Amino acid sequence: MSDAFWIIGTGFLVAASCGVLGCFLLLKKITMIGDAISHSVLPGIVIAVILAGSMNSVWVFIGAGIAGFATVLIIDFIRKKFKVQNDASLGLTFTFLFALGVVLISFYAGDVHIDQECVLYGEITFLPLSESLVVNGNILGPRTFYNLLANFTLIIIVILAFFKEFKVSSFDPGFSSLIGVSPNTFQLILLGLVSFTTVASFEAVGSILVVAFLVSSPLAAYQISPTLKIMLSWTLLFGLFSSIFGYYLAESINSSISASMALVSGIIFAVIFITKGLISHNWNPFWQKDVV
Repeated sequence: MSDAFWIIGTGFLVAASCGVLGCFLLLKKITMIGDAISHSVLPGIVIAVILAGSMNSVWVFIGAGIAGFATVLIIDFIRKKFKVQNDASLGLTFTFLFALGVVLISFYAGDVHIDQECVLYGEITFLPLSESLVVNGNILGPRTFYNLLANFTLIIIVILAFFKEFKVSSFDPGFSSLIGVSPNTFQLILLGLVSFTTVASFEAVGSILVVAFLVSSPLAAYQISPTLKIMLSWTLLFGLFSSIFGYYLAESINSSISASMALVSGIIFAVIFITKGLISHNWNPFWQKDVV
């Protein structure tokens, strides 16, 4: 396989994973919690590296996962305990935890080999040179690609298994409770998947591209979809376009691949938003209809 295949494929897996989850975050009006989680995992990563002595350790994923889940609990605690708005508790939590991670890196600079820019922007350009997955002596390609493939598979399985529950709890939490579907339970499952996806993605593409894919593709699909299933399908397609054209844009102008993918994702949204505004004045999207 060529380097382009691994880079584009990895970009698409991140876009697809984040996009599917981003659709539900968007409908629940908590999209930016993905940004909070993507930054707040840093102290968990640093502590795990200090304890394990290596970035190539399952403890890194465990540490980051714990930090991500703790972020969700802290945000919810601050919101309920101090009666502040959700965005205020979110901003306070993720800035504090991210700053804590940066301070830990500086304090343990001799023991922690983490570049803050790598966490933000990723190193997808060097993905083909990263650790490979080897099975029975056969080199199958970058291990990160297969980690992300497993993550995407898990997301699809969970969403398909509980699609109705995710749908009703996203659109109408009150009605969801009445029919015995706990919106808090499925929100925690959703945010757990977001946390795990962020952890699986940060080394390859960085937190900025994770946030871009959590927002841009779902928001673009949101503008033109008559049903939730079609919204999810458009999101996957836009993620594929962003990965392909972002890669070749970066190659043509010698720019950051992650940044170019995020840029293309934003352009797709802008084109759809402007086009819809020009050609349709009677649009009746699915979120204005009965969904149960």
